Amino acid sequence: MNARTDAAPEANRDTIYDRDLDRNPANYQPLTPLSYLDRAARVFPDRVAVIHGPLRRSYAELYARCRRLASALAARGIGRGDTVAVLLANTPEMIECHYGVPMTGAVLNTLNTRLDAGALAFCLEHGEAKVLITDREFAKVAGPALERAGVSPLVIDVDDPEYAGEGGLLGSLGYEALLAEGDPDHDWAMPGDEWDAISLNYTSGTTGDPKGVVYHHRGAALLSLGNVITGALGGHPVYLWTLPMFHCNGWCFPWTLSVVAGTHVCLRQVRAGAMYRALSEHGVTHLCGAPIVMQLLLNAPESERRPLPRRVAFLTAAAPPPQAVLAAMGEAGFDVTHLYGLTETYGPAVVNAWHPEWDDLPADARAARMARQGVRYPVLEGFDVRDPETLDSVPADGETLGEAMFRGNVVMRGYLKNPAATQAAFAGGWFRSGDLGVKHPDGYIQLKDRSKDIIISGGENISSIEVEDALFRHAAVSAAAVVARPDAKWGETPVAFVELKPGQSVAADALIAWCRERLAPYKLPRAIIFGELPKTSTGKVQKFVLRERAKAEAGEPGKDG
Repeated sequence: MNARTDAAPEANRDTIYDRDLDRNPANYQPLTPLSYLDRAARVFPDRVAVIHGPLRRSYAELYARCRRLASALAARGIGRGDTVAVLLANTPEMIECHYGVPMTGAVLNTLNTRLDAGALAFCLEHGEAKVLITDREFAKVAGPALERAGVSPLVIDVDDPEYAGEGGLLGSLGYEALLAEGDPDHDWAMPGDEWDAISLNYTSGTTGDPKGVVYHHRGAALLSLGNVITGALGGHPVYLWTLPMFHCNGWCFPWTLSVVAGTHVCLRQVRAGAMYRALSEHGVTHLCGAPIVMQLLLNAPESERRPLPRRVAFLTAAAPPPQAVLAAMGEAGFDVTHLYGLTETYGPAVVNAWHPEWDDLPADARAARMARQGVRYPVLEGFDVRDPETLDSVPADGETLGEAMFRGNVVMRGYLKNPAATQAAFAGGWFRSGDLGVKHPDGYIQLKDRSKDIIISGGENISSIEVEDALFRHAAVSAAAVVARPDAKWGETPVAFVELKPGQSVAADALIAWCRERLAPYKLPRAIIFGELPKTSTGKVQKFVLRERAKAEAGEPGKDG
């Protein structure tokens, strides 16, 4: 059960503990993840903080560079509440920006490197960017974005020696030249209030302009600690950057690693060969990513594989991995932990906390446990499935559908310059995720669908996740996505888009027959369309694209996508 989170009526009653026991600088400091780097650099100054190609930087060097960045930005007038946008790959500069920018009181806006010029222009203008730090790889899209945006930020170019492709320089100042202007001993200031904004993250904008999600220092500090606990990041972990740092600030892991003086292994491009080399050469202990990263690892040709020196923790969020994938990952040397969250919750704030005795369950029962999103992080105060109209908690029967809702210190401040969306998201005192799910008798929560993805066929609700899970269990299926298609008789019927594993083949009617053995008849996909699934930069399937495609399909049992 969640702890009570409503303020008690007697909260304002004066007691002996409210007299002459006030806050002061000695007993109260605002929470911020910036202090984690300060500690790591003082306690473990010589420990390797960053690996990037041949580059090795210690924690003392990382801290000095972050302070140089803060000093140089402050000297150019950047301060509290200013937005510094960055369009960067997973490079050392991106890690430094996570510290150096908020050390000035400014707000870090990490931009999705796969956005088009129009979307980037919107983000720059909406966030009122004063500075743009951009990698030359993205010049072709950043240049037009700057021309279209209604702001004129100072442009700082990053010229990463590990990037050998085409690109250009857009500004008059390079990143290293900027750092040269700064003081490595810069006396940066803690935030005046832990509620101050630390970062701005834009949602995908699949149904209109992106919304700007605002994080505060308190939430970033707490989620970072939650990652340490949930991911069992003891000792000095070695973390491989396969998750984009622009996505929810890399689930707060740029700050998390400093808590335990861990090592960042940077990776510009997520490719199987590069991942296996890093895993083998650097003794990687942890990595995060969407299920697509698992597929890259599992489907890698033998020539690209390397032996792993140790078992590796793989933290994944999105749809629960199929049992077959989890088994294959285990055999390959990876221990998978299933997480759940949203941009609005600083990334994952829910974990499928595993009970060792579940390992002895029959395969189907074990798979059923693995399919659940789980329970709240220790740093999240409330997570529940509730009726979206009454806000009553649904029965813990594993059947009654409701909306997954969050409440606590790792929930966003709100949407920048969008009070209507903020009020709607927080209506009733809970953050409404838009995800539909059930609550099991043991309190573990399992998602059934996005509210917009539920398929209503002949008055019956069909969970697209349930149909996808049935498809995933087929040995030839690499990825599957199920969406609704308008139907004159039933209103909607499910259509499946399927991506096959390399070298595998299966007929559409054979897949439907496979599903028939596992699903009620009304849940069966009416058509299966083969081809590569459209995905976001973080590996999530773009179902809005598939819905439009489904409407256009003629409806044959199977087609080549």
